[in-house]
Amino acid sequence: QVQLVESGGGSVQAGGSLRLSCAASGYTYQTYCMGWFRQAPGKEREGVASIYTEEDSTYYADSVKGRFTISQDSAKNTLYLQMNSLKPEDTAMYYCAAGFYGYEPLCRRLGTSDFGSWGQGTQVTVSS
Repeated sequence: QVQLVESGGGSVQAGGSLRLSCAASGYTYQTYCMGWFRQAPGKEREGVASIYTEEDSTYYADSVKGRFTISQDSAKNTLYLQMNSLKPEDTAMYYCAAGFYGYEPLCRRLGTSDFGSWGQGTQVTVSS
């Protein structure tokens, strides 16, 4: 079991920045992939970014490439999502997730079914 707690959400104007954090505890050594997902009202949860922890390889949804950066601090068991040039369409609840499959393609495809532990989420609101 891995427990995940997100923080750092808030309200910001378009063009602004936020940094989300996700603190992991428990059996973190079983985690091969960490990801950020988001869900807007009335929409399905979608993958935003992921990191294959053993290789530090990162992957992004097309909608956030060049604006968002995922990173990890292994010593602190913390995952980050730096979000720049935010747009109103980035407004959503953002979730941190942990995947336990040691298979990089599953991390890259950002599928919700490939992640076994989820945080409670942190709200990001971007106004125009």
